[in-house]
Parts: sequence; C-alpha cells; structure tokens
Amino acid sequence: MESVTNGMQATSIEGAVWRKSSRSNPSGNCVELAVLSGGGVAVRNSRDASGPALVYTRAEMSAFVQGAKDGDFDDLIDCG
Repeated sequence: MESVTNGMQATSIEGAVWRKSSRSNPSGNCVELAVLSGGGVAVRNSRDASGPALVYTRAEMSAFVQGAKDGDFDDLIDCG
C-alpha cells in the first residue's frame, strides 16, 4: 500500500478520486477531497491541483464537518 503523507503532491496520490462541494465557486475557489485507501481523507486546493495535499483521519474530518455544521467557523466566511 502506498504511503500518503501530508504535503505530498496531490497528483501523486494513486487512485485518488477528487470531489468538491456542489456549492463551490465557478471560478474554482474551493477545496477538493479524496478518500484514501488507508481510510484517511486527502484535501487539496482546486486552484493548484498538483500542489500539496493535507491528509486527515476520518475522526479529524468528522470533527471539522460537525464544527462547520454547528457554525463554529461562520466568522471565517464572507457574508457580504
């Protein structure tokens, strides 16, 4: 099994199927995620698809998504 590490080139992650939110910006301002064979989740910037990927465990992603649903990060978005 391939070793996937934080900061590795996103296009080097074999078999990654990247997806983004249906709410993503048409000009490409979004992040993309891919489930890894080892069970983790890789995240990359859609504007730099060959750039570095960050790798998180399912528990870390769950905590983030739940926090987003709870409004913990609402102060970070542009409401204008």
